[in-house]
Amino acid sequence: MDPSPSAAQRRLLDAARDAFGAKGFHGTTTRDIAAAAGMSPAAVYVHHRTKESLLFAISLGGHEASLRALREAAAAADTPTEQLGAMIRTFVLGHTTDHTLARVVNYELAALAPEHRATIDALRHDIQQLIRGVLADGAATDEFDCADVGMTTNAIMGMCIDVARWYDERDAWAPERIADHSARMALRMAGASSGR
Repeated sequence: MDPSPSAAQRRLLDAARDAFGAKGFHGTTTRDIAAAAGMSPAAVYVHHRTKESLLFAISLGGHEASLRALREAAAAADTPTEQLGAMIRTFVLGHTTDHTLARVVNYELAALAPEHRATIDALRHDIQQLIRGVLADGAATDEFDCADVGMTTNAIMGMCIDVARWYDERDAWAPERIADHSARMALRMAGASSGR
């Protein structure tokens, strides 16, 4: 995706994100996206050759932003316990405050073309390895009592990602509260010494 999209491109990406979030990739037409963006269907093709390329641009931007935010959260903390807490808080906040984007990038993966799916899978692997690395560091120093780092990584990631599926801004739970609760749950799952 262009690192600095034009106003028209941004409008188009936002319209596609909202349409995919509401109707799913296969339930959305290019005409739906064009209408929501205030463009003609022909204008969509000036920026993106296919509906799938729009999905890829949205997914790429979302995954790159998540990876960047997680790296920053980890770098700002000192111990594995602090790092894991900060990372999960950050990850879940992203999945609540921009839950439509999070739903699209996590639940429309099957609609990506194979070469685009490979790019996104590599980013998802990097995110997974970042969390796994912090868990492994904590286990190595006995800060975490984590018998299976790989399985715990998958469980924590699944918990974080799934927030986008059930979160509703009309509920009483604020994003910050959900993020804090998720961070505490992740630390328990890791067997953090502070929770034992």
